[in-house]
Amino acid sequence: MENFVFYNPVKILFGKGQIANIAAEIPADAKILLIYGGGSIKSNGVYDQVKSALAGRNITEFGGIEPNPHLETLLKAVELVRKEEIDFLLAVGGGSVLDGTKFIAAAVPFVGDPWDILAKQAPVTAALPFGTVLTLPATGSEMNTNSVVTKWETQEKLFFASPLVFPRFSVLDPETTFSLPPRQISNGIVDAYAHVMEQYLTYPVNAPLQDRMAESILKTLIEEGPKTLAKPEDYDARANVMWCATMALNGLIGVGVPQDWATHMIGHELTALHGLDHAQTLAIVLPSNLEIRRDRKCQKLVQYAERVWGIVDGTEADRITEAIAQTRNFFESVGVCTHLSDYSVSLDTIPVIIERFQKRGFVALGEHQDVNPEIVDKILTLCA
Repeated sequence: MENFVFYNPVKILFGKGQIANIAAEIPADAKILLIYGGGSIKSNGVYDQVKSALAGRNITEFGGIEPNPHLETLLKAVELVRKEEIDFLLAVGGGSVLDGTKFIAAAVPFVGDPWDILAKQAPVTAALPFGTVLTLPATGSEMNTNSVVTKWETQEKLFFASPLVFPRFSVLDPETTFSLPPRQISNGIVDAYAHVMEQYLTYPVNAPLQDRMAESILKTLIEEGPKTLAKPEDYDARANVMWCATMALNGLIGVGVPQDWATHMIGHELTALHGLDHAQTLAIVLPSNLEIRRDRKCQKLVQYAERVWGIVDGTEADRITEAIAQTRNFFESVGVCTHLSDYSVSLDTIPVIIERFQKRGFVALGEHQDVNPEIVDKILTLCA
């Protein structure tokens, strides 16, 4: 096991009715900005629950955060926060709203162009406090420091992280997910699964606890994910998937082990260039990534085949092939297609993505730093 430092201060309020308890988590005299997306929280009752919990508080609202939040929209929120002297943010929604709120929190006190936080990895030295009410389990943003933001003008989707943007608290009420469209539930399952794979499916470093924790999340998603689609109001299934998504990327399974993230880096470009859902890009790229890099990932692929899919017969090569096929089949079974052609994206996108990677210096990705432009080309070609 590699050396590590683990820190996660996020307070989780999990279960039915927990939105009612948020007032105790926010200073009584705070000037609050309520941040949300397209307005679904007003039709599913979550908005009313939040407003009721915060009755009598000083609240300003900012709606309209897009999927894959746009820098241009977030900067309007930053301006509003500064103008109204807001001192606490409350994100209510899915990962995009939460990611956007993290950027707003960091951008408000930032001196200079806030885009530099993403484009130049400028250090974040201060951030507004914020809490979250999660309505779409997928990204794990409710319990981590990660944020991904899209600059719509230039079709760039970039990432930043800082310990200063840990949420103070996050409410996870599975009932808030009952009204989600199947597409969003499917995406959430795939997103969580891919997050685990990026941390687990690399190479062994004698970290059996982390491996088995990762495997347990994968197996739970395989077992519980389809239930959430078959019976949208199955509370127990929704609760299990919601907690899986949080545990998949709250840092715990990634301590002391190598991590990949090449699938995500490639996927971000597909979203930026073609507007695909984040999880759709992961479903496209991950199986091909595993196939192209199967030799470097051989030991963990064999372990994954046996422990997650119960594949023990045949040669190692056969078991690896079957495990990759099962991964693709699982994504397809929960309604997420796994080829570029399914989304009418041609292979003409490959040189564009490679050029963007080279421009940013993304030429040594993956756990071995060996995913260069040539490997990216092979992976994307196999995604056809």
